[in-house]
Amino acid sequence: MENSIQMFDVIVIGAGIMGSCTAYQTSKHNQKTLLLEQFDFLHHRGSSHGESRTIRATYPEDYYPKMVLKSETLWREAEEEVGYKVYFKTSQFDCGPSDHKALKAVISSCEKNSIPFRVVDHHTVVQEFHQLIQLPENSIGVVTEYGGVIKPTKAVSMFQTLAIKNGAFLKDNMEVVEINKDSLRGGVLVSVKSGEEFWGKKCVVTVGPWMKKLVENVSGVVLPIQPLETTVMYWKIKQGYESKFTIDNGFPTFASYGEPYIYGTPSLEYPGLIKIPVHGGRPCEPTERTWAPTVTLDPLRKWIHEVFEGLVDSTRPVMTQSCMYSVTPDEDYVIDFLGGEFGEDVVIAGGFSGNGFKMGPIVGKILADLVMDGETKDVELMHFRIERFEKNPKGNLKNFDDQVRRKRKVKR
Repeated sequence: MENSIQMFDVIVIGAGIMGSCTAYQTSKHNQKTLLLEQFDFLHHRGSSHGESRTIRATYPEDYYPKMVLKSETLWREAEEEVGYKVYFKTSQFDCGPSDHKALKAVISSCEKNSIPFRVVDHHTVVQEFHQLIQLPENSIGVVTEYGGVIKPTKAVSMFQTLAIKNGAFLKDNMEVVEINKDSLRGGVLVSVKSGEEFWGKKCVVTVGPWMKKLVENVSGVVLPIQPLETTVMYWKIKQGYESKFTIDNGFPTFASYGEPYIYGTPSLEYPGLIKIPVHGGRPCEPTERTWAPTVTLDPLRKWIHEVFEGLVDSTRPVMTQSCMYSVTPDEDYVIDFLGGEFGEDVVIAGGFSGNGFKMGPIVGKILADLVMDGETKDVELMHFRIERFEKNPKGNLKNFDDQVRRKRKVKR
């Protein structure tokens, strides 16, 4: 039996964007890599599917912009390697009340990270975006060049394709049920529901909304990661204005700070429609989803009507899609060694809080560094360590409110 176990340098559990990027990086560095996925590849049950994700460097936290810039470079390198595009660049527009703490922190973060930006008010925003966007008198906007749209399903497929090209082994419909320390050979034994076992010198666990459950089952460690069910919404653009809201016309990716936090992307994946959701959802295990809208629409309708002044029909969304977030108390990531009996043999990554997709390439590189070298030089991981929750259950302290809206029940 022992001789029948397949052996690998690195086993990556979870084939969403983080796992696929990790498998790409480890296989690129000649590590014999196995990527395991519990469902079909490119499934729609987690957080890495769909037609669009935003890339932006405007974060209230000043430790994220440099990660975005490094990730953007890696997106471009992967596109060049595979031969097609998944990243479509435009500008980024953040707006909100001029005294909003998070928006002021965005400006401070841009200054600290040397991100060029300009501030517009309710007068100058009209010229900035060809009269397509309006702001109230007490609001401001922040415009930066680091915006864009990533096509997520295509992007995950791209990194899986490149991993295979590098010699990685990919297996789907492989639900991991156990990870055990191999006391004889070192490394870990990974067992799947079908009964198969795999041995790995190192293991990476990055399973999105299943993170808390799997890590607790295999180690007893309880990660403060809450899955949320969220709803992506598409709204119809007024006839005759469809081309105005496209990247080709210079329309930006955007975010509005306030209650609720609203974000969106230019019209791209569905001609004549624009994606405008609320950044939030309801606490929900991935096995208990309703697949129905998760937030009340009235504040969103009001915002769309006021900002786009009738150029986008705010009556109701014409299309909705269900997705999952994984949120920590401080809305920062978890990237760390699992520790305990596993020591540095198992690396975990989760809690990407609905804003992590853009970071996939740099997170994949970080995770590859951790399993290959025991450290990473790309990013300071202080803000992402598990131990921060031992010191304070709320995690990293911040001087602005949470961005992710969390509801206790579905409102329709």
